[in-house]
Amino acid sequence: MDSIEQNLKASDVLRQIFGFSSFRNGQEEIVKNILDGKQTLAIMPTGAGKSLCYQIPAIVLEKKQ
Repeated sequence: MDSIEQNLKASDVLRQIFGFSSFRNGQEEIVKNILDGKQTLAIMPTGAGKSLCYQIPAIVLEKKQ
């Protein structure tokens, strides 16, 4: 799956699984960096949506066993 497909799937996961229509400030960039395999540190205030930044890539990159 290429980078564009991963980003589209991430947006789909955001809508279909978590019920949000768009990312909050900073989330999309964090998710994209993780999907691109970059080491990523996200420092955001409580309630800013850090958990989604790591949950969405985990779903998109889920490996079949």
